[in-house]
Amino acid sequence: MTIELRNLKPQYMSESEVAGSDIYLQPSVMFEEGKSYMVRAMSGHGKSSLLNFIYGTSNRYDGEVLLHDGDRVVPASDTQTVRNGLLSYMFQDLCLFGELTAMENVQLKNSLTGYKSDDEMERMLAAVLPTEKLGSAVRTLSLGQRQRVAAVRALCQPFRFLLLDEPFSHLDRANAAAIATMMADEVRRQGAGLIVTALDPIDYFHFDRMLNL
Repeated sequence: MTIELRNLKPQYMSESEVAGSDIYLQPSVMFEEGKSYMVRAMSGHGKSSLLNFIYGTSNRYDGEVLLHDGDRVVPASDTQTVRNGLLSYMFQDLCLFGELTAMENVQLKNSLTGYKSDDEMERMLAAVLPTEKLGSAVRTLSLGQRQRVAAVRALCQPFRFLLLDEPFSHLDRANAAAIATMMADEVRRQGAGLIVTALDPIDYFHFDRMLNL
């Protein structure tokens, strides 16, 4: 599978604001399954917007976002198809359910796919959270702990691409490295592609290509 962006531009940004971008307003930008990409930009330059366009959570753009899956072409606007086995997305604002526990947040996502067993989910969470926190409401966790829950949740489904929006912004190096290893292992297991946005270069993954937004 490949993701193709054609002449993409956020409607709320001017052409001068995206001048020089490796992605915006380019005739065709391709992301290939099985490869890893880093997209770098300063705050406010459209990193989250880019992933939201690809995932179909925002249509406030000009141009086209197309997913080429064999002989079929899936527009990003076909959200049911996009989110059912093609893309998994770790949002920058995490989008967790505060009243549910860490385990319940992960189980809720997994209930839609049946991809992981209960034992697998518990092992994944226990690898990045203190055991006593697994049954705690997410609203009581620190921001860094919530980020780790969101990371595990994103891995509890089949995907062809994993989208990560500043996934380590609230983590120290040790926790970021642990999460990155878990993510890289799952991406490799599924033979998937990886797209990561960040303010600055990160060294937790090997990237096939780095693009400036």
